Amino acid sequence: MSSLKSLIVGGGCFWCTEAAYEILPGVEAVVSGYAGGPRPNPTYEQVCAGVSGHAEVVRIDYDPERITLDALLDHFWKIHDPTTLNRQGADAGTQYRSVIFYTDEGQKAAAEASVARANPGWGGKIVTQIAPLEKFYEAEAYHQDYFRRNPHAGYCQMVIRPKIDKVVKHLGLRDS
Repeated sequence: MSSLKSLIVGGGCFWCTEAAYEILPGVEAVVSGYAGGPRPNPTYEQVCAGVSGHAEVVRIDYDPERITLDALLDHFWKIHDPTTLNRQGADAGTQYRSVIFYTDEGQKAAAEASVARANPGWGGKIVTQIAPLEKFYEAEAYHQDYFRRNPHAGYCQMVIRPKIDKVVKHLGLRDS
């Protein structure tokens, strides 16, 4: 196995984004967290209240010999609506913004190219922010693997399960 690489994205509630990436072959770990705000060590309460400036994000640790950065970025456009500014479904606020955080110029270029590929399919209306990562803060333990630990919770059944079913069908995967 090669050394793992990481990608950090936000596309609404991190529970949904985490679950949609965890099922991809080549993804070794997905960690829910916060990024993009000035406040150090934000809490979930601060992020949800919109006072920290952070977005709910996930860090995707992947094996580049099994899945490419481009494939991960292309997957991003299939699991959320990148045309709604600061909103995903009923979740509204800057903490739910569509964002790709890059850690180097190669990731920035890949993110920009991915937007260019995806934008025509979204009517040229993608509003996803591409920004340098300053700091990733891991979310509280109860947010990690939320869907796996709470598959029968209302939010999981109403919001996350349909997204997972769509991914599984689109990619021809077996849901785990």
